[in-house]
Amino acid sequence: MTTHTHSAADSHPDLDSARLSGALFAEGVDVHEIWRKAISADLFRHRADAGTEERWQLSYERLRALNDELLRPEALVQDPRALAALHEWTAVVDGATATVAGIHYNLFLGSLLDDRLSPPRDLSAFTGLARTGTFLCTERAHGNDAAALETWARYDRQREEFVLHTPNEGAQKYMPNTSGAGGPKSAVVAARLLADGKDRGVFLFLVPLSDDHGTLPGITVTALPERVGSPVDHCTTSFDQVRLPRSALLQGEHGRLLADGSFTSTVGSARKRFLHAIARVTVGKLCMSASAVGGSRAALAIAVRYAHTRHISGPVTGRRVPLAAHRSHHSRLLERVATAYAMTFLHRTVTARWITHEPGEQADSERLVALAKGWITWQAREIMIESRERCGARALFPVNGLAEYSANADGAITAEGDNLAIWCKAAAEMIFGHTLAPRPPKATGHESLEDPDFLRRGLTTAERHWHTSARHDLRRGEPGDALARWNNASAAALSLADAYTVGQAADAFAAALTRTTDPHARAALNDLYVLFLLNQVQTHSGLLLAEGALSAEQVRALPRTRHALTARLAPCLPALTEAFSVPEEHLATLPMLTSP
Repeated sequence: MTTHTHSAADSHPDLDSARLSGALFAEGVDVHEIWRKAISADLFRHRADAGTEERWQLSYERLRALNDELLRPEALVQDPRALAALHEWTAVVDGATATVAGIHYNLFLGSLLDDRLSPPRDLSAFTGLARTGTFLCTERAHGNDAAALETWARYDRQREEFVLHTPNEGAQKYMPNTSGAGGPKSAVVAARLLADGKDRGVFLFLVPLSDDHGTLPGITVTALPERVGSPVDHCTTSFDQVRLPRSALLQGEHGRLLADGSFTSTVGSARKRFLHAIARVTVGKLCMSASAVGGSRAALAIAVRYAHTRHISGPVTGRRVPLAAHRSHHSRLLERVATAYAMTFLHRTVTARWITHEPGEQADSERLVALAKGWITWQAREIMIESRERCGARALFPVNGLAEYSANADGAITAEGDNLAIWCKAAAEMIFGHTLAPRPPKATGHESLEDPDFLRRGLTTAERHWHTSARHDLRRGEPGDALARWNNASAAALSLADAYTVGQAADAFAAALTRTTDPHARAALNDLYVLFLLNQVQTHSGLLLAEGALSAEQVRALPRTRHALTARLAPCLPALTEAFSVPEEHLATLPMLTSP
């Protein structure tokens, strides 16, 4: 086995944070700088002293300010990379603004623009934000099983209208932002299309909810209790025999309804028609992941700056040292910074793959988006909790800008498909629908633990192990009982999903390294990449030892190698987080960073 030892003097003295930023934001100024500049304005300054309803209103004022930056909101809606960047930056300063922006642009306007079969609609009220859009899908009794929702829209052939109705309390639309905050609103509502006595499945309908005088007749909106995180005006919403014109139906390949009530569809089952109708949720997963990425980087930027400005008593009497001087402190932050870089690069790669995928690759691309969303948002919560803890008691106060991040990550974990549910679906598909990874060679014991190719093979070994285990466990399940068979295989299948996704993050990190031309930035990023891999390999070290992917001595040497890398990277910690480009206008308003 080969190991390398370095002192802090062997670190990266010429590291330029601007060059690191170039690697993180290689998509270009046009994609990111517009939103970074927007959130630098006074309107976006931290307002933890504001009350809940005041903050509801503020999120819509900020949404209008973002809209003012756009020449054509329709172009933003049709560009997943730009939509994701919007979320990435707004989440830095206000998770609520990111939420209402995602709902308005992606789920609401996106669904309307994706309807190319209906006669053209005048969308100027929505693109100009005279009316804000919202999206009503899940119900009190139907969250992850939204395909079973109960709200219905019956077609009245004589009047060429739909009648939209909520049949029971469980069918109330749950958690849409439908209050009076922000002014008049319209919604895209998911409901069962009933025509000629037949249930055609779930479709979307354009429904005006309110005007300048309040909620429209037949519509009941009830505010939900305040939730944790940046406050959004979440409500329950129900409909009592609300009449809609035939043009309210959003149509597509999944279904078209003619005036005489005849129905045509090129999509076979009602479930597939539903998934087609809510296809915007996939881009929504990219947006949720982007919010988590942006929030994670901001949390780390705050925590690292605090670690270098907060001084405590040192080992010598009368001498004070910054928190960052302690290995126990900076090593935890460095590990999370390595993960944040990996999250960013993975998100860039997955977004690009979604944008460029061919029709035959759609299922695989959707699965990768779902896997990335789960991993990124789960990692984000860990990063945000760690960042808060490293800042002690002061970070518990919302005024210091850290307290809401982890709760916002909880929201992203649940929104656009609960993480565990979408991972179960993806993992089940992967058991036999995903190519088994090749078997890597056994470790000789002479490999360097700083060789990223060797470490990456360890992740491949873990993926292959869990894949073969999942196939074996599924076959051993009770014949004829699909749920029992899945329960038998689910643990291994979810471990497969995790190992595969971590491997994809590693590959995205490696690809970003090859695009980094500045030698100092590349050297630092390479060390950070190896640290990320070491953290992942150590997690699986018992399995990798059993599989022969690591020798016993290599397992023993993992902590020493991580410590050596940590020592080398510790002086780079400020530059690594300055590269996140969190606006100084935001950081300068956080008392924790500006007062003793």
